[in-house]
Amino acid sequence: MTNTVIHPHEKKAFIYWFLNQYEMKVRESNWILTYLASNNKLLRNLHFVRHAKACPRSIIISTSCSNGPAFRFHRERLITSDPEKAFHDIRLNDDEPLYVQLNFHQWKQSPQYAFVLEENPFLSDENYITEEDKQEAERVINYTLQAQKKDRLLKKIDESLDERNYEKFIRHSEELKKIEKILMNQPVS
Repeated sequence: MTNTVIHPHEKKAFIYWFLNQYEMKVRESNWILTYLASNNKLLRNLHFVRHAKACPRSIIISTSCSNGPAFRFHRERLITSDPEKAFHDIRLNDDEPLYVQLNFHQWKQSPQYAFVLEENPFLSDENYITEEDKQEAERVINYTLQAQKKDRLLKKIDESLDERNYEKFIRHSEELKKIEKILMNQPVS
C-alpha cells in the first residue's frame, strides 16, 4: 500500500486493466468503474483501499472469482446493494472522496493493484488484524511454549541421568514424548 499521491491517469489505467482482466459479479459494477475512469474530477477523489466499509463513503465490488459481496455501497449508515443508488450518489457528489475496495482472486499478488492501493485512513491498527492473523499468532505462541517445555525437559532428563535417578528419567522421558507429539502436529510455517 502506498502513501504517495496516485495520479488520475494511473487510476484510470488501472481501472481499464482491471475491467479487461476480470468479470464482475454484477454487470453494473463495470458501468460504475467505467464512469469513474471517464471523469477526472471523480478520479482525483477516488481511493482504492482495503476494508472500505470503515470509510464514510465507499463501494465494494467483487469479481466472479472472489468470495466477497457482489456489490455494496456505503454512505455513513446507509448500506445498499443497488448499483443505481450508488451511481446516483457518485454523480451528484463528485467532489467528495470515494473509497473503493475490489475483491478479486489473488489481489495480494497483483502489482497493478498494489500500485494504486492506498492505506485506509479510517482504520486503526487493530482493524488490520484478522481472525486468521489471531489464530496464526496463537499457534506460534503455543508452539514456542511447547518448544520451551521440551528444552526444560531435556535438561531435567540430563540431570536425572547425572544423578542416576531412573524414576525421574522415565517420568521426564514420557513427558518429552507427549510434547514432541504436540510439536509434530504444530509445525511452524
